Amino acid sequence: MTENDFPATTTLGQTPKGNPEHGSKPIPEQKSELSPELNPELNHSRFPLKLFLPLLAAIIATTPLAVDTYLPAMPVMAEALGTDMRLMQLTLSLFLAGYAAGLLFFGPLADIFGRRPLVLFGLVCFSLTSLLLAFTESVGGFMMLRFLQAFTGSAATVTVSGYIRAIYGKNLSKGMSYVSMIMMLAPMIAPSLGILLLKISGWPLIFVTLAAYSLLILLLSIYGLPKTKRKTLDDTLFNTFFKSYGIVLGEPAVRRYIVMICFTTLAFFGYLTAISFVYMEVYQVTETRFGLLFALNVTLFIAASFLNTRIMPRLGSLKMLKGAWSVSIIASVVLLIVNVQQMHLYWTVASLGVLLGSIVVLSVNADALILIRFAEQTGTATGVIGTLRFGFGALSGPVLAIFDNGTALPFCYLMLFSMIGVTICLFLMPDRS
Repeated sequence: MTENDFPATTTLGQTPKGNPEHGSKPIPEQKSELSPELNPELNHSRFPLKLFLPLLAAIIATTPLAVDTYLPAMPVMAEALGTDMRLMQLTLSLFLAGYAAGLLFFGPLADIFGRRPLVLFGLVCFSLTSLLLAFTESVGGFMMLRFLQAFTGSAATVTVSGYIRAIYGKNLSKGMSYVSMIMMLAPMIAPSLGILLLKISGWPLIFVTLAAYSLLILLLSIYGLPKTKRKTLDDTLFNTFFKSYGIVLGEPAVRRYIVMICFTTLAFFGYLTAISFVYMEVYQVTETRFGLLFALNVTLFIAASFLNTRIMPRLGSLKMLKGAWSVSIIASVVLLIVNVQQMHLYWTVASLGVLLGSIVVLSVNADALILIRFAEQTGTATGVIGTLRFGFGALSGPVLAIFDNGTALPFCYLMLFSMIGVTICLFLMPDRS
C-alpha cells in the first residue's frame, strides 16, 4: 500500500473526488466534515492518512481480538471458574449479543454527539472491563463483564465507517477495503497469541493484554482522532434517536442491500462455524495443516479486499457487486459439486477460497452502497448493518446443526442458499434508486 493509493492528499482535510457509485442517483458533492474550514475545533496534531487508516483498523480489531484470543483458553478457564464448557461457550454468545445491542444503541449517539467522544468512551470501557475480567473468580461475573465489554466497546467500533466515509466520500468501498485488509491481521494472529499468553502466565494474561492493547489505542486516538462537531438537536434526544432509525430503515434505495448483507453474513458465519469440522473431520487434516489452510483463507480475504481497492474506483460499487455475485454463484455451485463427488481436498480449498473472496467484495460494496446514502446518519446505518450481521450470523450454527449428517454437504448447501439469496436481492427486489 503506497501513498498513491490514498486520495490526492495525505491530509484529512479534504474529501477525494471519486467516481460516483454507478447505478444510483447522483449524490450531492459534500466537503469532508474533517475539513478545517467546516470544523474550527480540529486539532493540528492529526495523523497523516497513511497512519490514520491503520488506527481505524486497530479500533475495529478490538472485537476479533476479544473473541479469538480467549478461544484456546476456554477449557482451562472452565476448570478455573468451576464450570463446564457449555457455559464457557455461552460467554461467546453473550459477547456477540452485547456487541449487537451496543451497535444499535451507540450508532445514533455517534451521529448526535460526534464520533471522537464515542471512540474514547468505548476504548476506556473496553480497557476497564478487560482488566476486571482478568481478576474474575466466578463464571457469573465473567459472563456479566463479557457482555459489558462488548456492549460498551461497540461505541468505538460503530464510528469507524463514518470516519472512512468522511475521508473517501464516494469511494467509500475503497477505504473500507483498506481498513479490512489491515484488520484481518487480528483474527489471523489472535488464536496463536492466546495460546502463547496462556503458556506464559495463564488465562488472566489474555485479558490483561486486551486491556493494554485498548489503552494503547486509546492514547493514539486521543492524539490522532480529529474532533467533530456535535449535532444541533431540533428535537429531544429520545425522539432524535428513533428518528435516525426511521430515516435509515425507511430509505427504499438501500433495502435490497440491507437484505443482501444478511445473506452474505449467513455465508461468512457459516464458514466460520463449519470450517474446522470440514477440514479436520471430513478431510482428516492435522491441526497444523488446518492452521495453514485457515491462514490461506485469511490471505485470500486480504487479496480480495486489495483487488477491490484497485478496481472499484473505476467501475463503481454496483458493478463490483454484480461482478462478485457472478463469481460467487459459480464458486458455490463448484463447491457443492466437488463435495457431492467427494473430490480431493484441494478442490474444496480452491472453490471455497474463490467463494470467500467474492463474499468479501460483495459485503464491502453492499455496505458502501448503504452508507453513502446517509451523510448525517452514518453511525445509525452502521448500527443497523452490524446488528443484522451478528443476528443472521448467529443463525448459521443452529442451521448447520439441524441438517448435520457428518459430511460437508450441509455447509455447501448453506453457502449456495446464501448466494441464491443474494441473487434474489440483486435482481428481483425493486431498485428504487
